[in-house]
Amino acid sequence: MISKTLKTTLAAALVLTSMTAPVFADNLGAAIVGGLIGGVIVNEANKNKRRTYTNNANSVTRQQNREVQTSLNYFGFPAGTADGVMGSRSRQAVANYQAFMGYPATGQLTQYERDFLVSSYNRAQIGGPQVIKAMQGPQGVRGVLIVWRDEAQGTRTAGYSTGYGGLPIEVSNAIDEIASSTEPSAEQLMQRSGFMQLADMNNDGKNDYILDTSVSGSSFWCGASHCTVMVFASAPEGYRRIDFQARGVTPASFSCHLTTCSLREQGTMTAAAPAQPAPMQPAAPSTVMASGQSGGMATIKPFNMAPSEPPQASLASHCSKVSLLTNSNGGFMTVSNLRDPDLALSEQFCLTRTYAIGTGEAMAAKVQGASQAQIDTQCDAFGPALQPYVDSLGSSDAMSLKGDVQKFVLGSNMSIQQLAATARICLYSGYRRDKMDVALGSALLMVGVGQTPYAELVGHHLSQGFGAPQSAQLAQPWYDMALQALDSGVEPVFAPGQPERMDVIRAASAALNGGGLPTASPASTLPTFKME
Repeated sequence: MISKTLKTTLAAALVLTSMTAPVFADNLGAAIVGGLIGGVIVNEANKNKRRTYTNNANSVTRQQNREVQTSLNYFGFPAGTADGVMGSRSRQAVANYQAFMGYPATGQLTQYERDFLVSSYNRAQIGGPQVIKAMQGPQGVRGVLIVWRDEAQGTRTAGYSTGYGGLPIEVSNAIDEIASSTEPSAEQLMQRSGFMQLADMNNDGKNDYILDTSVSGSSFWCGASHCTVMVFASAPEGYRRIDFQARGVTPASFSCHLTTCSLREQGTMTAAAPAQPAPMQPAAPSTVMASGQSGGMATIKPFNMAPSEPPQASLASHCSKVSLLTNSNGGFMTVSNLRDPDLALSEQFCLTRTYAIGTGEAMAAKVQGASQAQIDTQCDAFGPALQPYVDSLGSSDAMSLKGDVQKFVLGSNMSIQQLAATARICLYSGYRRDKMDVALGSALLMVGVGQTPYAELVGHHLSQGFGAPQSAQLAQPWYDMALQALDSGVEPVFAPGQPERMDVIRAASAALNGGGLPTASPASTLPTFKME
């Protein structure tokens, strides 16, 4: 439990702030159901405090080794318990991983081999369509290593060209294309009735496929009266895609010979259109055809299309793309090769997200008597409780808003330890579920309880525009707050073994605010003398 002296000191410091906390601050304890999450973690935190390490460098090395061992175990290279000690079993696992990837099997990882292994593990934990498809190859979970290695090299390995559940890769890629501009995920689309239809339409003994985008609810693929319908006709070398503008189709609606298909003239359906999605148009009342027997069309029923809300930006999807770019570039950007400050900050954002997920997941596992769903429900209370502070990010200066959150902390009726533990767990819950209000509110709360390095996260949310208005100018003071704390000797909370990343953040954030990119020092030249 935090000492009375520390509480008194903290209270005195907070009283110096000038802004008044909202009246709902008193409700935070109730919102977190009596501090169930934080209260259980306090004992674990106290136990951990009794552990001392005399060699910080050794602690960092062991943490990095644990990351390697965890990643090796995940991909089926048994390294034993992830204890941070690279013994003979771990070295053999490293050699097996190297041999599988085609690297020299030395048992000693190069920096690139380590970075690729750990980043692939982190990317797999994020999940998503690309992970699912990669795991369905002949090597299972190890297949993601092959797929992502080949992506970085711009090649494709035989045997890794199937899509979701064994679907042809052409069909699977089209599902991803539709999902990228709609709110439902690819997995959710495939579960919707009428989205996919299978039939042998060209009589070659193979299934052909129809994808009907009308069930996606997206105005991107639908016009006032018709939606894009994609037909995939089988051929010896794969599948050919033909796009039509229609609605209420069945396999009987098409006439196919080999890879050429045409749409039968029925009802309001139109002839084949070029393979382009329909332009966005305002939603308007339209018609939908109900399919009858033997391809006949039933009566026309009125169908009112409600305008769909634009999907919220997904940080998980963003980080998947960033990971691919990072691997393609051969690793994270450094100050010496900083050419794209926005990508550099995205890399650091996704790295901190991964650390936050890992830390919170470990803490959540220690919460007894609460399921993951119950923890998520409690963390969702952070949304309305801290939303006013999140909303203020676009108008308040960083120090004033920090003072506001500090007053919120004092009025919460929860101990500092409970708040900090709960915020870490809810940071994990928010990032895991892509709920930016929970994640950003938790990051602000960590700053409010005195964990200033978490201000880096607030800066990332602002500079990249996730859960907050995108503004490099507003992000800079939050980056500075975290950098100043770390420069003064505060222990890092993200990637403690990579102190150089602070220089990357400093240079990249300055470049976004007009400071220019760092340049290499010009080579010195020797003086020349003319001899008479």
